[in-house]
Amino acid sequence: MNLDRKTFLRRLGVGAVGLAAGASTRGEQRAAAAAWPVYSERDPEPYWSAIRAQYLLTPGFAYLNTGGLGPAAGPVLDVFEKTSRRLQEKSETGHGLFAEARKVLARFLGAEPAEISFVRNATEGNGLIAAGLALKAGDEVIFDDHAHPGGAFPWINQGKQRGVVVRMFEPSVVDAAGNLARIAALITPRTRVVQVSHVTAPTGIVLPVVEIAKLCRERGIWFHIDGAQSAGMFPFSLREIGCDSYATSGHKWIGGPHETGVLFIRREKLEQVAPAMVGAYSSDQADLSMAMTFVAGTQRHEYGTRNAAAVVALAAAAETQERIGRERIAARGRAMVARVRAGIAALPEVEILTPANPELSAAMIAFRTPRIAYDKLFGRLLGEHRLRCRPVSEQKLDAVRVSLHLCNGLDECDRLVAAMTAILKKT
Repeated sequence: MNLDRKTFLRRLGVGAVGLAAGASTRGEQRAAAAAWPVYSERDPEPYWSAIRAQYLLTPGFAYLNTGGLGPAAGPVLDVFEKTSRRLQEKSETGHGLFAEARKVLARFLGAEPAEISFVRNATEGNGLIAAGLALKAGDEVIFDDHAHPGGAFPWINQGKQRGVVVRMFEPSVVDAAGNLARIAALITPRTRVVQVSHVTAPTGIVLPVVEIAKLCRERGIWFHIDGAQSAGMFPFSLREIGCDSYATSGHKWIGGPHETGVLFIRREKLEQVAPAMVGAYSSDQADLSMAMTFVAGTQRHEYGTRNAAAVVALAAAAETQERIGRERIAARGRAMVARVRAGIAALPEVEILTPANPELSAAMIAFRTPRIAYDKLFGRLLGEHRLRCRPVSEQKLDAVRVSLHLCNGLDECDRLVAAMTAILKKT
C-alpha cells in the first residue's frame, strides 16, 4: 500500500487548509476520502508502511530523533511549496490563511482559536510567557531540572534581568504522585510560576500535568507547560488539562515545517501576559496615538509579517494526524518503544533511564552503558549502523535517547537492538 505523493497530497486536501493551498476539486476530495489507506488490526504494517513512505529520509538511514527535529512528510512539504508559490504570484503575505489554520490547531490542542498564536518554536512561546508575566525580584519559578534549554533559559534570563528566583526539582521515575510531591515541596509564599516539561527531553518522562494544574490553581500559581515533546506524540486537551499557558514546536512530533510553533494562553488569563514584542498585527489601530489597543485573543503576540505557507503546512500536518487517528499514533509509538525496551533490557550492562510505568512514558526511550561513553555510543550508532539517535549530556545522564514516530518502523527498532548487541560485543 505505497501511495504516490500526488495521491497522498490530494487526500490531504480534504480539509479547509488543504483547499487554501489549492489542493483539489470536490470530486477529487470524494475519491481521495474513499481511497485513504485502510487500517487493519489483524495486519497493520501495510498501513504504517504507506504512511512511512511519504517521508523523504534517505533509504537505509534510520532517523530516531523526532524529539529533536521531526521530519515533515512529503505531502506537507508540497503544501508548503504550493502555498509559497501561490503567494509569490501576487506577492501577498497570506495572513488571511491564518484564521483557518488557527481553527485546525485549536481543535488539535483542545483550545479555542482565540487562545492560539503562531510562533517560531516552543522556545519563543516559553520566552513570551517568561517575559510577559508581571514578575519582580524575589518572585519564584519552579521547573524540572530535565528542562530543555529552550524551557529553562527564558526563566534563568528573568533571574538575570529581574531578580526572579529559579527553583528546580528532579523528575521522579517511580510514579506521578512523586512528581507532584516534589513540586509541592518547593512551593513557598513567593512562588508565582510552575513550569514543567509535558514530556522531559532527555529521558521522555511524562509528567502529571492535570494534577499539577489543579495544585497550581488551588495555590493561585501560574502554570505553564513546555509542550515541545507532547503535541503530536499523544492526544490531549489543554482545556481538560487546565494549564494557563502552553508552548510547543510544530517541527517535532506534529511534523510541520521548520520554524513553526504554537503558543496557547487561556482566554481568562490573556491580559496577564504583556506582549514582549509588538508590531503590525498586534493591534488593529490605524494611527500612532499612545492609546494602543491590542487585538482580541492570543494572536496579539503574532507581530509583523509571518511565513503563512509554513503555518498552512503546519495545519496540514495536524489534519493528517487527525486523519490517521491520534490515539492510533500514540499506541504505535508506545508499541515501538516497548519493542526496543524488550531488546535493550536483555543486553548486559545497559541501564534504561525511561520509566516502564505507562503513566510516565510514551514514544521516547533513553539508555546508557558503562562500557562506552554516551557520545562515542551515539557516534558508533550513527557511523557504523546509520542510526540517528540523540546524545543526552544533560545533568550528567550520559545516555542516548531514541524517539519513535510515524517515520519509523518495527524493522528500525530491531536494527537498533542488533546494533547495540554488536557494539557491546566489540567493546
